[in-house]
Amino acid sequence: MKYSFSPEWTNKAHEIASTLNFDYIDHSRISCIISFGSKARAYARIHGTSKALQIGMNMKPCYVIELISEKFNKLDATAQTKVLIHELMHVPQSFAGGFRNHKQYVRHEHVEQAYQKYVKLKSL
Repeated sequence: MKYSFSPEWTNKAHEIASTLNFDYIDHSRISCIISFGSKARAYARIHGTSKALQIGMNMKPCYVIELISEKFNKLDATAQTKVLIHELMHVPQSFAGGFRNHKQYVRHEHVEQAYQKYVKLKSL
């Protein structure tokens, strides 16, 4: 597999987080990459730094959203935005390196509500 940093999608993720008032997300510690050659069924996935790496490397938590090119690039703009919202919703308010789960937090209806709010706020 190959990876490439994506300033375009990183900026889009920051813009979405700002618009939706995900104020707990530190833009300097979240970015997007595009992967090539993945066999994954997902459109994207989010990676966080483990507590061991944070302590061992004396670093703050950070997150990387991996956009799986084989799947993500085939989506229309609406679906791509929803995927980014979905991945951003996995980031807990503690911004400590862990993740919010699907069952309680990152559900289809929550993503759809956030997307509708995003669209409404962008049209103002």
